[in-house]
Amino acid sequence: MARAQRPSDAFDEVAGDYDRWVRIALPTYDEVYRVALDAIDQGTRVLRDVVDLGAGTGLFAAHVAARHPSAHYHLVDASTQMLEIATRRFASGRARATVLHQELEHFEAEGAYDCAVSSLAIHHLEDDAKRSLFEAVHRSLRPGGVFVNVDQIRAEDRFAGIYWDRWLARVREAGGSEEQIAASERRRRDHDRDSSLAEQLEWLQEAGFEADCLYKHYFVGVLVAFKADG
Repeated sequence: MARAQRPSDAFDEVAGDYDRWVRIALPTYDEVYRVALDAIDQGTRVLRDVVDLGAGTGLFAAHVAARHPSAHYHLVDASTQMLEIATRRFASGRARATVLHQELEHFEAEGAYDCAVSSLAIHHLEDDAKRSLFEAVHRSLRPGGVFVNVDQIRAEDRFAGIYWDRWLARVREAGGSEEQIAASERRRRDHDRDSSLAEQLEWLQEAGFEADCLYKHYFVGVLVAFKADG
């Protein structure tokens, strides 16, 4: 029997086009990342080490690095093709980056971080794995550290059709092709394991964070979690 395709395999296949696609697939891209970056700046004032979980092409980390170029960026992902693009992205800039080829289910910090970020990655994990990852992130952060997760949120049944129909309309308005939409739908069906907003906030709080959702647009949210100073 053939091995089921992993999320990392699926993203290896689309790595070269990912950065263009994500700007189409996130209709409020600029606002999402502005909220995320502003939240980071409310945490530890000086960033020495930042870990990007499910870093992909390094897009989120690069946004952070534009504001904090002196930090060291630790890029964790299971997609070899994505990490190759991330390596090239950081090679052309001021910020230092180290890549770690690793599944998020097995994440363990190699040091201590001031900030953890993730973008459109953690929703590929089963619920128990999400909870374990949130606990591992909390352990990895220095006191006062911040965790910012831009990710998908599961709609309750009554609203699922509204979420999907609105997303389709916005993606088509942005120039997304039917082929791209179909491929995204396949990845969503095969690999997405979305959890509700209430569940994710509960798991973050159980891990020891003070957490909230600072932004939500249909099924995309910016969850922000602070580790206590003491």
